[in-house]
Amino acid sequence: MEEIILEAQNLTVYYNGRPAIEGVNLRIPRRRITAIIGPSGCGKSTLLRCFNRMNDLIPSARVEGKVLFEGVNIYAPDVDVVEVRRRIGMVFQKPNPFPKSIYENVAFGPRIHGVRDRRKLDEIVERCLRAAALWDEVKDKLHQNALTLSGGQQQRLCIARALATEPEVLLMDEPASSLDPIATMKIEDLMRELTREYTIIIVTHNMQQAARVSDYTVFMLAGEERVGRLIEFGPTQQIFTRPRDRRTEDYITGRFG
Repeated sequence: MEEIILEAQNLTVYYNGRPAIEGVNLRIPRRRITAIIGPSGCGKSTLLRCFNRMNDLIPSARVEGKVLFEGVNIYAPDVDVVEVRRRIGMVFQKPNPFPKSIYENVAFGPRIHGVRDRRKLDEIVERCLRAAALWDEVKDKLHQNALTLSGGQQQRLCIARALATEPEVLLMDEPASSLDPIATMKIEDLMRELTREYTIIIVTHNMQQAARVSDYTVFMLAGEERVGRLIEFGPTQQIFTRPRDRRTEDYITGRFG
């Protein structure tokens, strides 16, 4: 039986009073990769952003329901949102390193959380760059501007930056969609490696990627009213070979989407 780290309970998100996703119930297993798939506009990224309250940053957004992180509702009034985002990190679709050195990108989070000791920062930077499979490529140019790195390197740097605050969960919103096939393969290999210590939830448009890297798959779909709903969730192999819902099968076999 899988240990559950995150759970959505009757989760509905409104933008400008209109529901974008509705009634989502979902249990995310610890130290596994869960992929969220579905056609454009079905609420994949909206659901992902619920898991660390990134929707709070959208003025028109309103969230109903619960998200339990290790049993605690992260939407409860007394919850520290900064701490939620420290423990549930996020990597975005386009690599977005800060216009600072490679070193300072990784050290940024620990500095904000009060780490001042240079030796400690050095250790964190090396550990996170190694975890992101980037250390050997950048160890001799740590004080070079991060924007000089290739797109794939920048994305791995953003993963290292997210790891530096010691999260337990990494949310990835199409992390390889702007990368070439070789860089994409490196990101996928890295994700598998990271599940030794981290839980990963990835939104992807690439069904082959979902089939390759994930342990579990969520299929979402929006009907004519453009409200996203969770149609099916289960082990990836079952979703891709023996889906229970005809709509899942239609999407995976390319009949629509």
